[in-house]
Amino acid sequence: MNEVKSPKKPLIFYYLVAMLLVMLFNFIAMPWLSQYQIQEVDYNTFVDMTEKGEIDKVEIQEQDNRILFTGKDGKSIYKTAMISTDSQLVQRLLDAGVSTTGEEIEQTSLLVQILGWVAPILIFIALGQFMSRKLIEKMGGSNSMMFNMGKSNAKIYVKSTEGIKFSDVAGEDEAKENLTEIVDYLHNPNKYKEIGASMPKGILLVGPPGTGKTMLAKAVAGESNVPFFSMSGSEFVEMFVGMGASKVRDLFKQAKEKAPCIVFIDEIDAIGKKRDGQIGGNDEREQTLNQLLTEMDGFEGNTGVIILAATNRPESLDPALTRPGRFDRRVPVELPDLKGREEILKVHAKKIRLSDDIDFNKIARMASGASGAELANIVNEAALRAVRDNRRFATQADLEESIETVIAGYQKKNAILTNKEKLIVSYHEIGHALVAAKQNNSAPVQKITIIPRTSGALGYTMQVDEGNHYLMSKEEIENKIATFTGGRAAEEVIFGSVTTGASNDIEQATRLARAMITRYGMNEDFDMVALETVTNQYLGGDTSLACSAETQAEIDHKVVELVKQQHQKALQILIENRAKLDELAHFLYDKETITGEEFMNILNA
Repeated sequence: MNEVKSPKKPLIFYYLVAMLLVMLFNFIAMPWLSQYQIQEVDYNTFVDMTEKGEIDKVEIQEQDNRILFTGKDGKSIYKTAMISTDSQLVQRLLDAGVSTTGEEIEQTSLLVQILGWVAPILIFIALGQFMSRKLIEKMGGSNSMMFNMGKSNAKIYVKSTEGIKFSDVAGEDEAKENLTEIVDYLHNPNKYKEIGASMPKGILLVGPPGTGKTMLAKAVAGESNVPFFSMSGSEFVEMFVGMGASKVRDLFKQAKEKAPCIVFIDEIDAIGKKRDGQIGGNDEREQTLNQLLTEMDGFEGNTGVIILAATNRPESLDPALTRPGRFDRRVPVELPDLKGREEILKVHAKKIRLSDDIDFNKIARMASGASGAELANIVNEAALRAVRDNRRFATQADLEESIETVIAGYQKKNAILTNKEKLIVSYHEIGHALVAAKQNNSAPVQKITIIPRTSGALGYTMQVDEGNHYLMSKEEIENKIATFTGGRAAEEVIFGSVTTGASNDIEQATRLARAMITRYGMNEDFDMVALETVTNQYLGGDTSLACSAETQAEIDHKVVELVKQQHQKALQILIENRAKLDELAHFLYDKETITGEEFMNILNA
């Protein structure tokens, strides 16, 4: 869609006005001022001053029938009318020793006169423009608060048949279905008015970063073909109290003038946080929020103005903002499932050249938990890899490698492991894979590698589920913890010592074990008691314990006990399969990267 900018008068207009004013000053004011600098005297006074020797210089202007002369001080200028009958004038002046000059009449061109005035004006204007530009830059640019106080500065997009449509957004069918109703209302409002239904005033898009909330808002505007106002929540925040509220008023004023239209506020949590009522709080943000509440549900109707907002922190929003009548509808934009990931990959794959044998389902399974933005990055990384290899199209291997790049980073070409380190890493990764393969309900092994990555990993084992996996049983989580401990267990079985290579495994195992006890209610002693709360679920999920110090100590004891139990299980599996552990580890040592199929063939041989 095309952005609309407010019309501005061309700069040449102001230049012409300035030039006209200066020329008028030169024509009228300057001659008028100059005439008051010359004293007019009678001819007798001129003769007396000549005889007394009080005159320094005389200029006879016969054309104007006057005489100009200066006093002995050289500062006083006088004029008098000429007397034609005074034939002794020149001789009298010579006798008195006065310097005389005659007037030389020149016909000056009008163009030269104009240029003589215009050139200094242009230089003056150019210097003024340069200085003002520097001043504006020092003050933060033309969009700074000082130069646009109270203006919303919202990006305005006009009706357009081009741009993003719902067909360009894949993997969010439920969200698109919710928003399609809004598009239909903007196209056919009478259909809803006949039955007495009113559309939601505001729609809140919530979900993790990168899931396509902003893109969905643009798609609604593209499908509706109505004016679209876009603004970020942080743009309302100002240093001076009242400026944010003024921007909100200006935004809605513009929207009402162009109704029906869509107003989109991205990252609304910047101004919509809960009001805590503490003394000395953020008055500016609260006033901005109050103005937004008033505009959304005031005495003045906003007929035809649909408000869309996006946030990744819905729990932090003020209840007055999310109540019915303001943001009536909440549309979750979650991470895509297997089918959604496959569709997103196909949409982005249209932008690059691909070989004909691409298995998008396999790529989608490997990219479990990836957002739409990450999937777009995966496709782009595949295209970049093809270019680096001087190929004209991307292959299946490029896409698989790009997933590993997004997950674990690029391959470290210069990282050279010693033979002993390489062998330890081989046993470590095979330990993970072997423990996973010998347990029930574990995801199949897709790939094992001991090539170091830029993320710091010296190797990794990739497991890929066959389909969507929404629920996990207690046994499955315990098996996962055992798989995490499998790498360290292999080091203990083979080398009788441990290394620092299991640091990430330890973190993940501990996190899962703690969640089982505090959040999932999978411990008999605590039963179904929530001992931990989760905040910012869309931004990593920060947790905090909600129990006494004694209970916390007991939780720590249970976590240690659970992880130790699964660690012993992993040790037992590896001891029982020692021969396969050695065979697979040496095979990986030689090949550096093996597929899940190669792994299973050796294991089942």
